[in-house]
Amino acid sequence: QLQLVESGGGLVQPGGSLRLSCTASGFTLDYYAIGWFRQAPGKDREGVSCITRNGGSIKYADSVKGRFTISRDNAKNTVYLQMNSLEPEDTAIYYCAPCTLHSANMMRTDFRSWGQGTQVTVSS
Repeated sequence: QLQLVESGGGLVQPGGSLRLSCTASGFTLDYYAIGWFRQAPGKDREGVSCITRNGGSIKYADSVKGRFTISRDNAKNTVYLQMNSLEPEDTAIYYCAPCTLHSANMMRTDFRSWGQGTQVTVSS
């Protein structure tokens, strides 16, 4: 079963930075386009960014363009999300999962095995 593990979250002040990591258990990530998603309290889960298998194509949500950078290192079986200039509105649980560039929210309808996520809190 596809299992993804997110790490790197924490508490950061507005304007600060964090780098999230996504690794896989029991399989290689390079078989999938992988994305980052987030869910804030009381809100629906939303797509943040998606990167294709070889990193050749990337999509960002408008709210994070210019501040977040997604990347992947297939040799390390890891996908990253570098988050700069963080804002209180970025506070959420962040998840990684297989993604698609062909839907507005980047979510694949055939994926259900969401992990625990990693909490990001932006507050002074």
